[in-house]
Amino acid sequence: MLDGVSLDQLRMFVAAADEGSFSAAARRLNRTQSAVSETMANLEAQLAVRLFDRSARYPQLTTEGGVLLADARAIVASVDSMKARAKGISGGLEAELAAVIDVFFPITAIAEVAHAFRAQFPATPLRLYVEALGGAVQPVLDGRASFALVGSLPTLPAGLVAERVTSVSFIMVAAADHPLTRYGGVIPRDELAQHVQLVLTDRSDLSAGRDFGVMSPSTWRLGDLFAKHAFLLSGLGWGGMPLHTVADDIAEGRLVELPIQDMPPGGLQLTISAVYPLAAPPGPAGRWLIERLKQCSNDTTAQEAPVDSVERNRPVHQGSHG
Repeated sequence: MLDGVSLDQLRMFVAAADEGSFSAAARRLNRTQSAVSETMANLEAQLAVRLFDRSARYPQLTTEGGVLLADARAIVASVDSMKARAKGISGGLEAELAAVIDVFFPITAIAEVAHAFRAQFPATPLRLYVEALGGAVQPVLDGRASFALVGSLPTLPAGLVAERVTSVSFIMVAAADHPLTRYGGVIPRDELAQHVQLVLTDRSDLSAGRDFGVMSPSTWRLGDLFAKHAFLLSGLGWGGMPLHTVADDIAEGRLVELPIQDMPPGGLQLTISAVYPLAAPPGPAGRWLIERLKQCSNDTTAQEAPVDSVERNRPVHQGSHG
């Protein structure tokens, strides 16, 4: 019976879990509530696992359902990615390729791949935007960019596909003469709260009101990563930065990595994904660029980051970054 599990069943399972009810899942999928309810019952019978507890007003995921939900999401995402990739390959070459690069992405990898892109597609102009947070996704939604490299939104709007490209180490730092560097030992959250935290922000509605990784009630918000870097060097506050952007500062003693409670040495791992519309995936040039960025960026981050931080796989909370 397990061989008979269909992609349609898994899509309904994911929709029902996300929406919190069979009726809401039906509206999302343009199906009837009875069809969703019957499909879930059939899926449970095929798996021999109860996915939802129906004793309350709204169905609730069981513990077993929560475990299998992760597998269902991965299967649906993989199929969507394959379909989008095939559609992009079969399409014609783009007249111009516009892409958005998350400010956390290693710029050295972009420059290296741009050289190869020019040789591979000499007749295709390349337009690159560098944005942060929701600003990296908005041009894709507006149709101004074919895809975006995104590492700073917790959830994506409906209709977009995310394809992992690489990950970067994200660490908390302060200037060498900042009071936090003299704390001695692991710094607790209540001590961090007594100092100004420099936070990266943007003006996109997609990330409005979201404060993830913010540990201090006293914040200065900056819309540019390079401005945040300069403020950190000036001792105006403490905050998080991609390791590859501050590695030289740490090596030369200008910045110090802060040993913060619940954060492993070497930083957290922030996943960078290529994001594009499922209905309009990148064409041949865009697909080529994504694949080359995967190869080049992984080589670059492996060279720039310490071995222990590259091997970690703990996700960083995303949104407005502290």
